[in-house]
Parts: sequence; C-alpha cells; structure tokens
Amino acid sequence: MIKSTVSLSQVKETINKMKERPVSVTLNLGRNKLVSFSGKIVGVYPALFTVSPFDKSFKGKTSYSYSEFMCGRVKLKEISETV
Repeated sequence: MIKSTVSLSQVKETINKMKERPVSVTLNLGRNKLVSFSGKIVGVYPALFTVSPFDKSFKGKTSYSYSEFMCGRVKLKEISETV
C-alpha cells in the first residue's frame, strides 16, 4: 500500500462534500485494467461509501472503503452534469 499524505478524516470530509452530486469513478483493478463510470455518492458510512451508477447495466450500488480511495485504487472526480 502506498503511504498517503492525507488523513482519514480529511478523506471522509472530502467524500462527504461530494455526497448526492454526480461523480466520475475510475477503478484500478490491477494489471492495467481500468473501469470508469459515472454515478453519484448515495451513502457515506464510518467504514465505507457507496456509489449508485447512472448506467442501467450496473445492478444496484457499489461500495468502496476509504483506504481504497487513499491508496489510489478508486479515484473520484466531481462532474458538472449527469450523463
């Protein structure tokens, strides 16, 4: 795991500010495999956060831990409009 320069409380605060707003999510699945989709953060919990994708081919919500965000496996970028 790569050592992060931001604290867990800062990460939680950043993600909480993006709650209910459209975001672009990029997942690093390893071995040069990247998955990107658009959605919105619908839940912020003590140990994880959930993203509901806009694409109807996804079934339900996806959840990620704050450590995945801190080490770069999950990248979030706020977007201005829905897809």
